[in-house]
Amino acid sequence: MTQVVLGENEGIDSALRRFKCQVSKAGILADVKYHRHFETPIEKRKRKAVAARRTRRFK
Repeated sequence: MTQVVLGENEGIDSALRRFKCQVSKAGILADVKYHRHFETPIEKRKRKAVAARRTRRFK
C-alpha cells in the first residue's frame, strides 16, 4: 500500500509528485495494466518470453 504523509508546509503538488513516484517504483500501474483484461494463453506465453529475454540480458 503506497502512502504519502504531507509535511508541515508542503504543497499538494509536491505530495502528488512524491505519490506518483512511489507508485511507479512499486510497479502498481504495470500490475494493473497486466490484469486489466483477460489474457489468452498465447499472449501470456509471449509476455513471459519477453520478460525472460529481458532478465537474461541484464544478468
